[in-house]
Parts: sequence; structure tokens; C-alpha cells
Amino acid sequence: MASRLFRWNKQTLRNQLSVIRGQRSPDVVLKNATYLSSARKKWLEGHIWISDDRIIYVGDSLPDNTDQAEVVDCTGQFLVPGYIEPHVHPFQLYNPHTFAAYASQRGTTTLVNDNMFFFLHVDKKKALTLIEELDNLPTSMYWWARYDAQTEMEEEDSIFSPSKMMSWVEHPLVVQGGELTAWPRVMTGDDTILHWMQQTKEANKPIEGHLPGASEKTIIQMALLGVSGDHEAMTADEALMRLDAGMTTSLRYSSIRPDLPEMLEGLLEAGITDFSRFTMNTDGSTPSFYKDGVMDRTIEIALEKGVPEIEAYEMASYNSAKHLGIDDYVGMIAPGRIAHINFLKDPSIPKPEAVMAKGKWVYREEKNLYPQKHFSWSEYGVHPLMLDWKLSEEDLHFSMPMGIELVNSVILKPYQIGVDAAIDELDPDHDECFFTMLDRHGKWRINTVIKGFAENLGGLATTFSNTGDIILIGKRKKDMVRAFEELKQNDGGIFLVENNEVIEGLPLKLFGAMSLEPMEEVIAKHESIEEKLRERGYKHDDPIYSMLFFSSTHLPYIRVTQKGIFDVHKKTVLFPSIMR
Repeated sequence: MASRLFRWNKQTLRNQLSVIRGQRSPDVVLKNATYLSSARKKWLEGHIWISDDRIIYVGDSLPDNTDQAEVVDCTGQFLVPGYIEPHVHPFQLYNPHTFAAYASQRGTTTLVNDNMFFFLHVDKKKALTLIEELDNLPTSMYWWARYDAQTEMEEEDSIFSPSKMMSWVEHPLVVQGGELTAWPRVMTGDDTILHWMQQTKEANKPIEGHLPGASEKTIIQMALLGVSGDHEAMTADEALMRLDAGMTTSLRYSSIRPDLPEMLEGLLEAGITDFSRFTMNTDGSTPSFYKDGVMDRTIEIALEKGVPEIEAYEMASYNSAKHLGIDDYVGMIAPGRIAHINFLKDPSIPKPEAVMAKGKWVYREEKNLYPQKHFSWSEYGVHPLMLDWKLSEEDLHFSMPMGIELVNSVILKPYQIGVDAAIDELDPDHDECFFTMLDRHGKWRINTVIKGFAENLGGLATTFSNTGDIILIGKRKKDMVRAFEELKQNDGGIFLVENNEVIEGLPLKLFGAMSLEPMEEVIAKHESIEEKLRERGYKHDDPIYSMLFFSSTHLPYIRVTQKGIFDVHKKTVLFPSIMR
């Protein structure tokens, strides 16, 4: 396993040497290329030889033997390294395969992924085999090693067992620890998480923080504990605070925090001229956000704001590779690197005219050439969320005195319920709805009222949640039951019901969180679901994130978890879940 990251065996290396010596032909020759040299920080001209998936030569010479080579004249084009997305949550309705295929069409050919869903729901051996299989795609996929579940779980200690954690931390395709959402636990004495942080550093891998709103003192303490990067800055001052603490600072442009333009303006005003310790990310945005691009869009924004050209490109390529310790493999156009190359019409336009990933064309002449690889997800333990139990009348019995109020897309606070919830239908002239969370195995339930989600929503049922449990929201219990039945029939997803009719739905066949459909189809469905929710009174930025984060205890003030309604600050269960 220790050699897994180094892709090339002895015979392959010998073959590559024979190409340099003229004994074999390269597979591709890119001649007359103007390319970005990350070593010199300038544009150079030369020829690039590729053998299989690897760049084996960059310089002034052409190969002696081109018998088997595709020779491409790159005159008039500008070549840059394939873009790197260093902070991917590859389960935001899409799945790792479909997101990688979509991102590659805009030049993002390396993805560094959250392992949460696979870690929580898949047997260790199958999960690690799965990430190795995904790395056989044209894109390069690397992973994080999570330290905590980001919620209160019933069996967290057994899930985060020492053998399981060590297998992930040490795996060659896992390139960082984190993101560290449970940092308050570490600060107050949790030595278990601190142990895994130390193991990560022993493995010479960085740790990604999750420090929204953190003070200077907190950031410095986390740096002392080993956190080497953070993506949670929301202003230029917060970004500088992380930079001054020695952290690699990732500037975010996401569906709920599109802060990148303002942060760049502030950094330039502050006199920043060296962006080598900055990266950019999209932090697991929901599907429709990516209609305008992935990392190519972040480069475009950086250029618009006045970041120097080469710095802008390296913030989305070389800087991430260097920080993660994988610049021997990706992030540069140089000998020995994986052949991820974007072909640009002009450096001012980061959306590529053509994309090469692992030495193969994945986008060219406006055609999607990404291979249509079928994944047998079930072979790796990724199954549909099969519900084999029924919803009863008692499951929709509401008597709790305290409700939850959604004050923005992801923040919940408690409130005193002001409506009679012991009825079958709530009035549409207010923004309070029935709210039920059900264990996906049918063991427990939590019933309350949610304020601020919608005004006239019949029924919504979804399995898209941080824990994979089921959420029902609506004004009419009959519509909520009908939505649940549709959910059950489709093995998970998001379904909206009005007057007993399904008005929109998105099946999520993988764990009830990820669709099998291509990204373009998921984008269309996402837009339709969001539009219908807004028509029914949803007024925040992102309803998909609202659903995902109901259970997420890295956010204030209260959350709905497997243990019950949980006070994040006091770390206590206010109202326990009820056994069914």
C-alpha cells in the first residue's frame, strides 16, 4: 500500500526513460507551446512530451522518435496546469464520479475530497478500495481523513475506532487531516482527536481547520496544535489573521459564502503582492452554483479583481499542490508530473478550449470526451437507502413546547412555539411548519415545529442530511406522509408534495444523498426544487444546505441530532429523541 501514490512501477519508469533516449515514441507531443512554468513564475516556450499519463519532457527539443505520437501544434495557445479544487464535498446531490466528470470540462482535473459519507457508511476495506478505484478516472482524486462526525451520534466512539482512523490517515491517497470541525473539543481537552492530529503530522500531512469567526488567540492556539490551513475566512482581515499565523489560507467562493471577490479586494488594498500561501476553493457548493464554472470561475474572479496573472492561476493549481505535498504529481507543467493540462485561448480567459487529464483528452473542440465509466457502487458497499418500515400516525404527533427557527440557510436558534401543533394542517399565513426527523432505520423520531423555512409548503421529505436520517417538513400531515411514501419508493432523495401530488422530486440512489444522474440533470432538478421552495416561502440562500446541516453541531445554536435537540454551546440535549 505504501507505494500506491507513486503511480509508476519499475517497468513503466524504464519505458519512460527509453522515450527520452529516442528508443520509443511518446504518446503525445505538444509542440510550440507557450506554457506556465511554476518553477520560474513566467511563461516559457517549448515542447512537451507525454508518455501514457505522465509528462516526461518539457524543453526546447523535439523527440527523435514520433512513430506512435499524436503531434499537436499549440501555436497561439497558452498551456497551464490542470486546476485543483482543494476542498470538495463530493456528495451535494451529485457524486464523486459525476462531479469529477463535470469539473474536468472546465479544467478542474484534481479534486481533494471529504471522506465523511464513505467513512460513516461504508466498511473500511471497501471504502479504501473505492477511493483507489475512483483514482483510475482521468481526474486525480485525493481525500481527507475526518476526525469527527460533525454531529452528535449514538455510536461515535465505535465508528471512529483506532484501526479505522489509522487506515485512513496513513492511506497514500489521503493527503490531509480534517476538516477539523470539532476544534472546540480539542481546545477543552479531547486527547483522542489530538492524537489523530499528531498521527497526521507524523505522516507528514497538513491539517485543514474549520475556524469560522475564530479570534486571533484561537487561531494561534490551533496553529500550535498543528492546524496548517483554513478555509473559513469571511473577510480580508480574517484571511490575513490566518496568513500571519503561518497558515495556508484558502479563499472561499461557495453557494452560501461567495466571499472571494470582497476578500481579494481587501487583500490587494492591504498591500498583498505575494499570493503563494493563498489557495481558492468552492467548499462543496450545491449543483446550480457550478453553472458558471468550478475553479476556472475563481481564477476569473481573481483576474477581474487585479490579482497578477500567474498568481491567479497558481492559487488554483500549484499553491494547493505545494501545500498538500503532492506537487511532485500535480500542479505543474514539468517532467514527472501527471499530464493534467489546460489549453487556453488567452490567459485572461481561464475557461479552457481543451483539457487533457492523465494524458488523455477529456474536452476538445467543444466535445465532452470524458469516458462513460460505469461504477458498480454496490460492489463497494454504497447502497440505496432502503426503507423497510412504515410511517405511523404517532410519528406525526407534535407536543414539544420548543421549536427551531431557521435564521439563515444554516443557523438554527430555539423559539417558543406560537401555534397549535396538535392539528393536521397549519395555516399558510405564517412561516411555521411541522418538522420531524426520523432515524433511517426507524428506531427513533424527533417532532417539533420549524419557523422560517416556508409559508405554504404541503410536504417535503428528504434523506439528504448530514447523518443520512430522514427529515419531513410541511404544513399538511397528509402531504408529509405522501412525500415519505415517495421517498421510500425511490430509496431516498428529495420530494415535494402538494395536495397529495408530487410536484418535484430528485431520487438520490446512493445513501439517499447522491444522485446517479449526470451533473447537468442534477443541476436542472436542483434549480426546480429551489424555485418551488422559494415560491412557497423559503427566503434564505440555499435550501439544500439547510437540509444538510440541521444535524451539524459545528454550527450554532441548536441542532437536531440523533440524540435529540442539542444545545451546541452547552453541549447538552434539551429534548431527547423518542423511541418509536
